[in-house]
Amino acid sequence: MASQVDLADRFDISGPTHIVSRSGVHHSSAMVIDWNNEEHRRCVAACVVKGTYVLENDRTMCRMQVAEAVALAPAWWESFHFRLVDVLKEESFTHKCEKLTFGAIYEYVPPAGERRHPCAPQYIVAFRGTMLPHSNAIQDVFQDLKIIANTLPDSKRSQRAHTAVDKLLGTIDSSAVWLAGHSLGASLALEVGRTMMAERGINLSTFLFNPPHVSPAPAINKILPCEGLRREIFAKSARVKARVGQVLSPHRERMEELFERLSPWAPNLYVHDRDVICQGFVHYFEQRQQLEERFKSATTLSYRDMLFSTIGKEKERPHLLPSATLWKNSSMDTDAHGIQQALAAHELQQWWKPDGQLRMIATRYSFA
Repeated sequence: MASQVDLADRFDISGPTHIVSRSGVHHSSAMVIDWNNEEHRRCVAACVVKGTYVLENDRTMCRMQVAEAVALAPAWWESFHFRLVDVLKEESFTHKCEKLTFGAIYEYVPPAGERRHPCAPQYIVAFRGTMLPHSNAIQDVFQDLKIIANTLPDSKRSQRAHTAVDKLLGTIDSSAVWLAGHSLGASLALEVGRTMMAERGINLSTFLFNPPHVSPAPAINKILPCEGLRREIFAKSARVKARVGQVLSPHRERMEELFERLSPWAPNLYVHDRDVICQGFVHYFEQRQQLEERFKSATTLSYRDMLFSTIGKEKERPHLLPSATLWKNSSMDTDAHGIQQALAAHELQQWWKPDGQLRMIATRYSFA
């Protein structure tokens, strides 16, 4: 009997059946994707990220070593006419000879006789998230702690991701490259995309599934159920930020300049309204929309960044984004309760479901 992990890793069982017709035991026959359709682009990006998770599972479960036909990962990208061209790895903390897969690069190979659609990527750089059941889960948790401390850009994993994307962009047009990631992997994709735009003016299409955002917003929402009171607190906080920003004018001016450089880049953020890990993004954009007219400068600032600037260290919180499209899903399995709801809200699998199964609202935010 197949394990639950095997079933979740099998494309023919867990994949997006609404756009792909299935055949065979582990693999699915490829179908023509409507690249003009946002739903299809989202499904493809999510599935390729899932393939990166399964690539690591194939390695740890020795599915590749037994026989290539047993490997479950290829179906997650081959079904959409992609091929694996590079695997991003890092050394294990515990076994230096062991290399863990945290990302991969996939090339789109159109069906014979067809040209690449203008909305289709030539390459997707995908990053997986935290794998808690993994024997080396501590390695991912260590990266999660770096997200909390805002030191992920300094990690070897982030540096490896930057190197891989830099190398890829040295050979092709940047408009043909997508970045995609889930959870921890979304933080990596966000960091790479943000840096590319800020430092080199390269605008990469980016798909961030359940991106983590360290924020007190979920706790505040729990403690203060009254929306009016919460709005008043957030307004007062924005007023304080704006006043502190006037005192720390060099830092404020630097952040305003950074926002101008980042403005053309509008990543797609896919969040669930019950996912506490990414609720901070929902709060940030929705509050910014309400407060932007009165306290525009405050929307570029964070208390932590301002504190660091007083000791001569300039940092930016990654959630400070001038532009983005926020896709907020509120659908939930009626059988899920308590912790099950929290886990389901953070699952990657929701993002390759058809629009009809998602209660999703899309909002485009820009800093003008």
